Amino acid sequence: MHIKSYRIPVGMAAFLTLILLWVVLISFFRFMIPLLISELETLSQIDFTIVLDSIEEPLLNVTQFFSKDKIDLAEKNFLDIVTESLGAQIDFSKVSNWFGLIAGTIGELLIGFFSVSFITFFFLKEKNMFREFIILLVPSNLEEKVAHIMDSISYLLRRYFIGLIFEVFMVMLLDTLGLTIVGIQFEHAVVIGLFCGTFNVIPYLGPWMGASLGLLIGAALHINADFMSVTLPLLGWMTLVFALVQVADNVLFQPLIYSSSVKAHPLEIFLVILAAGSMAGILGMILAIPVYTILRVIAKEFFDNMKLVQKMTRNLEQGEHQG
Repeated sequence: MHIKSYRIPVGMAAFLTLILLWVVLISFFRFMIPLLISELETLSQIDFTIVLDSIEEPLLNVTQFFSKDKIDLAEKNFLDIVTESLGAQIDFSKVSNWFGLIAGTIGELLIGFFSVSFITFFFLKEKNMFREFIILLVPSNLEEKVAHIMDSISYLLRRYFIGLIFEVFMVMLLDTLGLTIVGIQFEHAVVIGLFCGTFNVIPYLGPWMGASLGLLIGAALHINADFMSVTLPLLGWMTLVFALVQVADNVLFQPLIYSSSVKAHPLEIFLVILAAGSMAGILGMILAIPVYTILRVIAKEFFDNMKLVQKMTRNLEQGEHQG
């Protein structure tokens, strides 16, 4: 930016950009954190024994339908069954360690905040520093190829992450609006929408996780209402909202992000995410597309004589020409 003949120094421009980024992030969390705290306070006042009792009969009927061994309702109630199941999976003796974990996490976040700010400032101030450093490490005869690889990766990943942020925001917005329309209070709908948008970053599994958490919160908020006449219909409407938002996400948002931004076929992306998930779990699914994009760009530069590589990277050339 410049005002007439005066141009803002690069260092000052980088500093102002960094401040703007933090202002946007802090403003977002300043809006969301009070809602999250309020939601936690509301949920903490709920007696989940009553929630389980209200849905005990329909869930036990479903359990008996699919179970090989019939459950004697006179001997056990649903709360006992849930407690036994959770006890087999969770070691409650480690709950006391959670507080130490939280304290350590807060300390790490403060260190991370300073580190990220410090590093980001210099990357903004000297935007070609990382690129030039990498080029210095490679032989002279490979400098042109490496420079082209880094330019292509930067272009594709920039499009991908911008699209991903757009997808998270739109899923959050649509879920919030839809849940508000079907009867969830706005402050609760925003929190559920945030969870759904955040979980949506996880390919394929994320939407199910977000919707399940949203339905659980919806059931807990209507604990005092009659389950069959009030809560169950509301959960049905909430499920419809989640389903419609996912249709919009699958039809409109994901093709833009996964196919258009990284220039790969949807089936190709699905197989990559599936393989990454089997090797590294949820983290692998999140990182699958960026890592696969980087590998495709590198393969295109160094193994372009192979037919398989030519087939898998043919769309990259179109993207570069458009870029």
